[in-house]
Amino acid sequence: MGLQEIRARVAAEAERVGRAPESVTLIAVSKVQPDARVLEVLEQGHRVFGENRVQEAAGKWPAFRARFQGVELHLIGPLQTNKVRQAMELFDAIHTLDRPRLARSIARIAEELGRCPKLFIQVNTGEEPQKAGVRPGEADGFIAECRDLGLPIEGLMCIPPVDEEPSLHFALLAKIAKRNGIAGLSMGMSDDFESAIAQGATHVRVGSAIFGARDYA
Repeated sequence: MGLQEIRARVAAEAERVGRAPESVTLIAVSKVQPDARVLEVLEQGHRVFGENRVQEAAGKWPAFRARFQGVELHLIGPLQTNKVRQAMELFDAIHTLDRPRLARSIARIAEELGRCPKLFIQVNTGEEPQKAGVRPGEADGFIAECRDLGLPIEGLMCIPPVDEEPSLHFALLAKIAKRNGIAGLSMGMSDDFESAIAQGATHVRVGSAIFGARDYA
């Protein structure tokens, strides 16, 4: 499919629902993608990327950043507390803040570093036991707890269950964000980003539709 087609589809859907195309940030999810494919997307002028693992990003992005100005890196995979410092030094945004211990660790290291990445709280909208994220009923309390720690809560993030209508989960996330005065909504992936944009997504995370299928071998 490729970057240009995805950009065009993002813009078209934003316009269809009466939004400015620039109100949606396209995160190109480069996890497990070979450097050659990432380089191709960088050379097309794209600068916003998502990675799942701190270790993989640390091995890949310093060299790319040295070559390309203005790269913005988003962590969209789970974050272990022992990787917080490394993640905060590497990423511009973290989309997977999901528990009090992690929030406290980020707050402590942010104070030491004198800065903090933009933070998105992950909400487990489907209440799936195998997935990370705070439950919808606990989201308001956790948002308040993070704000009390002085954390810059930019938005909320969700990954809907694969066997359910994603727009219902996007609508739920938007509702939680609205009542808490949160503007950012990180939701929508390769198969459902248009539905997410219709529900107010400010960040969509698209990987295989831009880069091609991942090779996990």
